[in-house]
Amino acid sequence: MNVDDMTARLSLRFGDGVAGWCAGVPGRASALAGRWGLVLGEPYGDGASSVAIRAATADGVAAVLKLTPDEAFLGEQVEMLRSLAPSGRVVRVLAAEAGAVLVEAVVPGTEADASPAEWAELMAALHAVPPPPGLKRTLRGRMEEAFARISRRLSEPAIAAHVDRDVWGLAVRRCERLLDSTSTEVLLHGDLHPGNVLDGGARGLIAIDPKTCVGDPCFDAMDYVVDVAGKGSIEERCTQVATAYGLDPDRLRTWSQVDAPLLAIGHLTWGGPVRAVEELLAFAASGQ
Repeated sequence: MNVDDMTARLSLRFGDGVAGWCAGVPGRASALAGRWGLVLGEPYGDGASSVAIRAATADGVAAVLKLTPDEAFLGEQVEMLRSLAPSGRVVRVLAAEAGAVLVEAVVPGTEADASPAEWAELMAALHAVPPPPGLKRTLRGRMEEAFARISRRLSEPAIAAHVDRDVWGLAVRRCERLLDSTSTEVLLHGDLHPGNVLDGGARGLIAIDPKTCVGDPCFDAMDYVVDVAGKGSIEERCTQVATAYGLDPDRLRTWSQVDAPLLAIGHLTWGGPVRAVEELLAFAASGQ
């Protein structure tokens, strides 16, 4: 477990102060393994807000141990996974405590190469689950937090060289109009991008790491739509997903335009393809 790599990755989200937490991860993981009867394997090498480690339970069940310095959010995420469990399309929680959760490993568990119809089917299963009583998280709050957090990065030279303030402002205004005009609301996964959807074999697509809230069903399709940038047509994928699910294609397109600069910043941060960044920003600026 490379603590330096872990620190460099998580400091982008939590700041330099996360270094102390990262230094304690190996010991915390070993302690949990002892209490939960786990055999630990190698850590996964990605994740912007947590550390995930391959594991196996005492009876040989493949699992994933996830640790994060954001204890409050992980506690919410455990609750979110349990609330979406009736869909049969999220990972099962095996154990949890403050700052740590053990979930089943999805088999084969590779990132899914989903068709638009398969993505729509996953969304339909998730959205069929009624929002739990008392749920107060809304899509408006989710987007306000995301824009506030990511906007702080617009002055970074690597970001400012590509993402101008006009495109960012356009995304904010479009988002506000969409939120104000929402007529249909469902329980959203809330972070349904391709990296959070795994191939579950006979189980179909399985979602991980939800950020559940109530809002426009188009929201759970937008990450999948813009992910095709640099590999295919954003417009074509938008039409295919909207048709497969029965979504308003104009709303889905606009949500995808809101999302495009966010994904472009992600590519710029992690060394994504230049062509994809250019296509995303052109799409975000189109139809002003």
